[in-house]
Amino acid sequence: MAWSQFPVILGITLTHRCPVNMNRIPVIIINGFLGAGKTTLMKNLLTQANRNHLAVSVIVNDMSDLDVDGVLIANTEIVNIANNNFVSITSDSISSQSGIKTVDKAIKNMLRHYLPDVIFVETSGGSHPLPLIKYLQTHERLQLKSLLSLVDTVMLNDDYNGGKALIPAFQENLFHGKRRIENLLAEQIMFCSTLLLTKKDRLSFDIVTDVAKAIHPLNPYVNVIAVSWGNLKLAELLTLPDYDFNRVGLLIRELEDTITVEEAKISAQNGEIISRVIKDDRPFHPQRLWETYHYFMGMGIYRSKGFFWLPGRPDMALLWNQAAGSINLEFISYWNSGVLADPDNHLTHEERSVLQKKVNKTMGRFGDRRCHLTIIGRSDEVHDFTSALINCFLSEEEIVWWQSGGVFADPWPVNISRLN
Repeated sequence: MAWSQFPVILGITLTHRCPVNMNRIPVIIINGFLGAGKTTLMKNLLTQANRNHLAVSVIVNDMSDLDVDGVLIANTEIVNIANNNFVSITSDSISSQSGIKTVDKAIKNMLRHYLPDVIFVETSGGSHPLPLIKYLQTHERLQLKSLLSLVDTVMLNDDYNGGKALIPAFQENLFHGKRRIENLLAEQIMFCSTLLLTKKDRLSFDIVTDVAKAIHPLNPYVNVIAVSWGNLKLAELLTLPDYDFNRVGLLIRELEDTITVEEAKISAQNGEIISRVIKDDRPFHPQRLWETYHYFMGMGIYRSKGFFWLPGRPDMALLWNQAAGSINLEFISYWNSGVLADPDNHLTHEERSVLQKKVNKTMGRFGDRRCHLTIIGRSDEVHDFTSALINCFLSEEEIVWWQSGGVFADPWPVNISRLN
């Protein structure tokens, strides 16, 4: 294999080409490692599409049973299942054969009911782009417009020495015939048509520039754009040339027999990545959660995300959104139970009746309030972090004390982000 010359193989020509069909629907793939900001970018692009009256369809893939990203995208009200323009694929990966079959079925069903101007596909953080690229390469009705690879600049700076350690680690894995996280990170970059360095607002300009220089040799033919909070112009994306399958021809041929299942599952066989889901209707103890987060956050916990609530803020549905050593605490909505309990909710009798029916369907101990989190990372640290999080739930004694008027110390910021 010519892996030691990986910047060179991108120029090799692929002889087979899909017939040109100007009527094919453009597809934009949003790919990138866990926590790179894919959902934030997706929401931004959907907002722009809605503002410009573009008809869109969306496919979201989440490697976990807990469909956090799907819920957040569906919450935009721009797309939904009822309109046949939104599909969420969970508990599988579109890097697998079964995942591609699910994608194909979803697209065929979409196109029977709905003809969008553009289709967005958000992959899971552990997904390799190759199977989806091969699927779209010969598709008769779809045209791959762009493959956006998002790279967490903060993670590369902290965990890979400003990005300079990524390529050597990748080469070391290739030399020893190993497939590890660095392979996935590098190959996501090598297949992309646009490389996005996310979270630029958290680092200085010089550091972001150094990270870009360190990883650009993986794919010297693409533009590198530094973004924050998903700020990328959709109009400019749609004017870019279509994805060039020729450029990645040899790369496809060298990897297609290797990437036969979802990348995270390959890594899991080496004990590298696993995921766990926590579900409980109790709130977290604010202080214990704060201490647990600060103790466990590091390279071993790649991603944790989900919905939760705190006893001092019982009306607020909060989003836990952690990547590497950083976390965002975001307000997404009010629990229906909290709205009903508010004496100043100004609800009509009919509105109160509708909310009460929704709460009754949840059958939870605290109405519709709940904590559902997914944790992804190295097996040893995920087990420890999961156990620690479970210990953060209020005990029965603490629940009684809280319900009788007790107040817990809450070190989490009072002013938190509002997720639009």
